[in-house]
Amino acid sequence: MNPFEPVVLTGAHVRLEPLAAEHVPGLVAAATEERSTYQWTPVPGDAAAIRRYVELAAREREAGRRLVFATVDVAESRPVGSTSFLDPQRWPGHETEVRLDSVEIGATWLAASAQRTATNTEAKLLMLDHAFTRFGVHRVVLNTDERNERSRAAIARIGATFEGILHGYRMGVEGTPRNTATFAITARDWPEARAQLAARLNRA
Repeated sequence: MNPFEPVVLTGAHVRLEPLAAEHVPGLVAAATEERSTYQWTPVPGDAAAIRRYVELAAREREAGRRLVFATVDVAESRPVGSTSFLDPQRWPGHETEVRLDSVEIGATWLAASAQRTATNTEAKLLMLDHAFTRFGVHRVVLNTDERNERSRAAIARIGATFEGILHGYRMGVEGTPRNTATFAITARDWPEARAQLAARLNRA
C-alpha cells in the first residue's frame, strides 16, 4: 500500500510538484547559485548529479519510501529547491491501515536567493497540512545534522519540539554516520503550531 501518490501542493508563494526530469535545468541553476550554506546539507551540485537525484526519487516513490518535490517559486515559475516526505510509518497493529501513523519531512534545500523568504515557511505549512489531514498522521518528524544550528533554529521556529540527539543516525555530508537532532510536531499540537506558522507567513 503506497502512501505516496503524486500530488501537487500549491500556495500563494510556492508550489510543490513531484520531482521530474523537467525540473533538472532549474534545479541546476538553484543548486549552483551559492553553496556556502550547504555545509551540513547534501545538495547535488551539477546536472549529472541532479539527474541521478531525479531518477532515485522516482524509484523511491514507486517503492513507497519517499515522495520528493521540486519547490517552485510561483511568481517566477522556477524551481528553487527540493523537499521530501520520507520514512512513512504504520505502527504495529496498524500495518493494514490506509492512514499513516508518522511521516518525516526532510531532505530540504533551497537556492540561496530563496532562503529567508516566505518559500520555506509556506512549503512547510503545505506539507504539514497534507500530513495531518491527508495522511492522518499522529506526528510529523523533522531531522537535521546535530551541527546545523541554522536548520535547528528554523525547525524550532515552525513549532516543532526538540526531542533529542540520535547518535550515528543517517549519513553526514562527509559520508560517515552523523549525530542527528530530531524534532516533532504531534497532531495535538498542530492547531496551535499551524496558527503560529500561518501568522509568520502573513508577516513574511
